[in-house]
Amino acid sequence: MSLTDLFDPDSIAVIGASKTPGKLGNDAMANAKEFDGPVYPVNPSGEGSVYGYEFVDSVATTDADLALCCVPAPATPDVIEDCGEAGVGGAVVFAGGFAESGAQGEQLQERIRETAAEYDIAILGPNTAGHIIPHRSVFSSFVPGFDEIETGDVAVVAQSGGVGVTATFQLDREGYGTAGMYGLGNRVNTDFGDVIPAVDDDPETGAMALHIEGTEEFDAAVQAIDEASTPVVALKSGNRAEEFVQSHTGAPVQSGERYEQALTDAGAVTADSLTELLDASRALATCPEASGPNVGLVTAQAGPGIMMADYLKDRNVNFPELSAETRERLDDLLLGFTYDQNPIDTGRPMPEFGEVVDAVGRDENVDIVLVYEIFEHSLGYPVEELEGLTNEVDKPVVFTVAGPSEALAEDRQRMEDSGIATFDTPERGAYAASVLAETSR
Repeated sequence: MSLTDLFDPDSIAVIGASKTPGKLGNDAMANAKEFDGPVYPVNPSGEGSVYGYEFVDSVATTDADLALCCVPAPATPDVIEDCGEAGVGGAVVFAGGFAESGAQGEQLQERIRETAAEYDIAILGPNTAGHIIPHRSVFSSFVPGFDEIETGDVAVVAQSGGVGVTATFQLDREGYGTAGMYGLGNRVNTDFGDVIPAVDDDPETGAMALHIEGTEEFDAAVQAIDEASTPVVALKSGNRAEEFVQSHTGAPVQSGERYEQALTDAGAVTADSLTELLDASRALATCPEASGPNVGLVTAQAGPGIMMADYLKDRNVNFPELSAETRERLDDLLLGFTYDQNPIDTGRPMPEFGEVVDAVGRDENVDIVLVYEIFEHSLGYPVEELEGLTNEVDKPVVFTVAGPSEALAEDRQRMEDSGIATFDTPERGAYAASVLAETSR
C-alpha cells in the first residue's frame, strides 16, 4: 500500500462538500481550496459552486487521488466503495462512531478496512482531524485556520486529532509552523509504522514529534523509529485512563513503561508533556548534533541561570571546567563582580556579552552552549557574534530569550535562521539542552 496519493496527491475530492458555513464539508473545502491542483466538491445535492469550485455529482466523474470524506459514519463504507471504483488511492475519514464506539462501530470500521484492502486505498482515520503538509499546499482537514499554518521543520504525528491540532497551533503561535501534522485516529489501515517512514523521507522534516495512546502494531512502530534517520521524540499518554483511551481512538491498553523502554532502545527521546514534545523536537530539528553532553551555560542574569543549572544538574548534565585559554579570554571581558566559572554570569547584559558567549562556544571542553539573556533595547541580542560562532563552530546553541515579544522578534528570527534554537523560559531552554546532551551519549 502506497501513501503517495494520501500525502502527495495531484488532485483532491471533498465528498460531502457544502456551501453552508460551519458544516464539516464547508470547513474542509475552506482548507482544501489552498491546494495547487484540482479540487472537486462532491455533493449530488450541491448547486453552483463553493469557494469558486463547481459542484460535481460523484467522485466517479473526477480524477481525484485523494478523497476527504465529510459524511457520517453509516454512509462511509459506501463512499469508500465509490472511491475505490473511481481509482482514488488515498482517503481521509473524519467521522467518528467506529471502533471507539462499540460493536456496531467496529463492524463499520471492518467494512472500511475490507473495502480499502480490495481497492488498495490508504486511509487516514477514521475519527481523525486529518493532515496538513504546508510545503505541499495540502490542507486535508476541517480545522478552521489550518490553511494559514506556515511551513516549519517539525512534523507532528498524533494518534489524537485534538493533540495534533493543539500542537500545530502551539508551534504556529510561537512562530515556527510545521513540516506536517498527521492525525492517525483509529488507524484502520494506516498506522505509525506506515506514516513514520513517509515522514522520514520528507526533506522538509527536521524532527518528528509523536503522540501515542496505543497501537496493535507496536512492533512495526518501534521498528520504523529505529530505522528512521530523522530524530524522533515521543509522548505516550493514556497510561492511567484506559477506558477513556478506548472510547477515544479504540486504542489497546498498553503500559507506558513498555513504550518508554522500547522507544528509548529504538533511539527516540521520550517527553512527559506536549510542550516538552515540541521543544525537544525543535531543538533536534534546529541544532547540529552535539558531540558530547558537556554544557557551557552563559547568563546575563544570575537568578534564571541558577534555575537552569539546578534543572540540568538534576538530569546529570555535565558542566565542564573551561580551558585555560577560555578563562584568560573571559578575564579580559568580565568585571570583578561576575561569576567566571561554568556557569558564567555577566551580572547583566553588556556590550561584550556576545564575546563571552563566543569564548565559551569555542572552548574545546564545551559540546553544547546554553544562554540566558533579558532583552535590552540599547543592546539587543548579540546576533552577529552568534552568527559568526555558528558559522565556524559545529555545536548546538540554545538561547533563552526574555523581553517584549515584538521588540525581540527580529533578533530571535535571525538566531533561528542561524540554527540557534530559542526558548522563552529558563526551564524550556534547560530542557532543550538536556535533550541535546541525552542524544549525544
